[in-house]
This record gives sequence, structure tokens and C-alpha cells, in this order.
Amino acid sequence: MLDLAEYPLERLAEQAGTPFYLYDAAALRENVARLDALVAGPGLAGRYSVKANTLRKILEIVREGGLWIDAASGNEVLRALRAGYPGGADPPVIMLATDVFRDNALDVIREHGILASLGSPGMIRELREAGVRGPVSLRVNPGFGHGHVESCDTGGPSSKHGIWPDDLPAVSRAAADAGLRIQGLHAHVGTGPTLQEFDENLRLLVGFFEGLIADFPDATAVDLGGGFPHPYRPGEPALDIQRYRAVLEEARDRLTRAAGRPIRVEIEPGRLLTAGAGVLVARVKEVKETRANHKGRGHTFVMVDAGFCDLIRPAMYGSYHRIEIVGRGAAGPLQECVVAGPLCESGDVFTREEVELLAPRSLPRPSPGDLLVVQDAGAYGASMSSNYVSMGRAAQVLWDGGQAFLIARRETVNDVTQAECEVTLPGPS
Repeated sequence: MLDLAEYPLERLAEQAGTPFYLYDAAALRENVARLDALVAGPGLAGRYSVKANTLRKILEIVREGGLWIDAASGNEVLRALRAGYPGGADPPVIMLATDVFRDNALDVIREHGILASLGSPGMIRELREAGVRGPVSLRVNPGFGHGHVESCDTGGPSSKHGIWPDDLPAVSRAAADAGLRIQGLHAHVGTGPTLQEFDENLRLLVGFFEGLIADFPDATAVDLGGGFPHPYRPGEPALDIQRYRAVLEEARDRLTRAAGRPIRVEIEPGRLLTAGAGVLVARVKEVKETRANHKGRGHTFVMVDAGFCDLIRPAMYGSYHRIEIVGRGAAGPLQECVVAGPLCESGDVFTREEVELLAPRSLPRPSPGDLLVVQDAGAYGASMSSNYVSMGRAAQVLWDGGQAFLIARRETVNDVTQAECEVTLPGPS
């Protein structure tokens, strides 16, 4: 969690406007260095999941730290290239992992020689029809895995991700017929609700690939996915990722023995790097009350100018983010408060849980004009934001060496509407 006393938040709020995202470059570099140290040495590699935070400056810091890229769309590949990453598949510094090719994905793979990790059998046919030849990777559904909530399930019968093991022989034959060499295998078991479940699933995954690797004689790499958890709640222990060094080395050695050739083991955490390095800063606009009646208890609503168009994780998943007050009300007595945003949606609430729409939080009662800061918002915050109700996406600021840099300006209505057009489409021939 960032120490808010380190930043001139009120001055930044006046200059950037609220809401805005603030990232600490030093915290990000420290996290990148920790992951780079974990995978240092032969036969190991770390990938950054671009979807966690897609900003060019963030990608540049990750690149400078020595990590590779896990992209989820053609445009994420292009953003990585613009941040200085090389294309090509030898080595595959950028990997495009998806279950469906959309928009420019096939063009990007063909033009830049990007390694594609295929999550659905029919993608082999699409690559062949697009004239793509060369190496690919297969994302496999190992039959187990768990996200931090059920809606993030990443493995098993209810997960859309990956190719079921029974289908792999047919996919291998189709790849050979299409001139596509299966260079890598890939899976992702997710964080799980507890560290113990993540540890157990990671070890199960190594055993799963150990029994599979011999069926893929051209495979030189196995990607174990990511899922390293971040401690969002107070009291949750921070993960010492160095404890997994022995696990990764053992995985590399076991898979190398099972294959009879060197196998590189890769991991791809995203939020581990960026979650704790960023916050969302909003302005308190009003504090208002409802009263108890036959429908239930009353609540104190802290109304802020940030909504789920800026940070959707609480509304979508019931995710917990620590909240701090900065300003006159910060030193006041604690009170049970619901923090809500400006959108015309009852679910536009930051203090909620997976099931409960309202989960009041014990906070100092703020005054209008105070700042309210949502901690641990650097991952899947800005990258999942939207233009709902034609809101412009929030500005984004990087704090680096005691200096603030605006690295993404606030969107205007012209930005929101620039894709609108009126073009006559050809009729039937």
C-alpha cells in the first residue's frame, strides 16, 4: 500500500483534476526487480500480463526490468512493440494468448512473427487460412484452477479458457497439417482464495505438464501462468515470491527430464507488479444519509466523483480495496460509511462484497472537498475503465524521483465520440 504522505495529492488533484490515477515508479521498479530476480538464470522467464495496466510508460519500466510480455489482443501486442519490445518468436519475447482471434490479431501475428498461444481448437484453422506458418503454443485447460472469486474461474469444466486435454491429439494433428509447430504449452490456474490453494494448484500443474510434455516433441517451453496474489485486505500477508524459486527450478528440471531436452519454464503475473503501485484519487462531493424504514437500516453515503467507469473491480467482483481519507475529515471519528460514485447505477459502490451490494466501511467521516483514495488500484483499474454515460477516462499520473508526470490525459467528449461516423455500407452484389 502506498504511503500517501509521500505525494502532494491536493496539488496533483488541482493540476490533473479528479478522479485520477497515481502510480509510483519506484514501487513498480521494485516489484519488477523482485520478479526478475525470481526468474533469473537459465531455463526460466517472466512475462508481464499487459492487461493489468497497458500504459506505455508502465510497459517501458517493465521492459527495462528485463521481463517479457503476455498480451491478450492484437492491440496489446502493438502497444508492447511501441514500448520498445521486439517482435519475432526466437525468442518469443511477446506472446499473444487468447481464446478467440478478434480484430487485427491475425494480422499482427503474421506481420510481426508473434508467438500465439491458442486457447480454442478452431484457431488452428484460422491461422492456416490466414497463411500463418511457424511456431505456436497451446493453452490447455488442466481441469482444475480457481480465481479469487467464482467469476474468475480459470480452469475446470466451467472455465472457457484453454483446450480440454482430450482434444489435444486432434489439435496436434491439425497443427501439423497446417505447418504449425507446437513450440510451447500454457495453462493458468489462477490465484485461488487462499495461498495454500494457489501453492497446491501450481504443483499439480507441474505434474500435469510432466505427464503431457512427451506428446509434444517440438515444445521448448511451458508457461505456468500467473495468479500470484496481492494483499488487498488489511492484515493479509504480502507474498514472498522468492519462496517459489525452488518450485520453478524443480519444475524446469522435472519437465526437462520428462521431455528429454531443455524446457524453459515461464510465469506471467500481472497484478503482482502493478496493483500496489497505483491508487485512484477521487474528490468527496457530498455526505448524505438515508433513514431506517421497513426495507432496512439507513446508511451514510460518501459520494465521490469516481465511479465504476473508473474502477470496476468492486462492482464486478465485489473486490475489496482499502480506502483512505485525505483532508479535513481524515482525523475525525470513525463511522460506518458506504462509498458511492456518480453513475446512474445502484451498483456504483466501492464498499461492497461479492454477494452484498452494500458493505459499509469504518472510515473517518469526510467533508466535502476532501480527497478519498482507493488503494491497490494499479492493476485492472484504468485498463478496465470505460466511457459509460460518456464519461471521459481519468487522467493518469506517474510519480518518479520526486516529480509528477502526466502520462495519460483526461479524455474529452471529442475523444469519447471520435469513432462515430456515418458511412454507407455496400449493398448486396
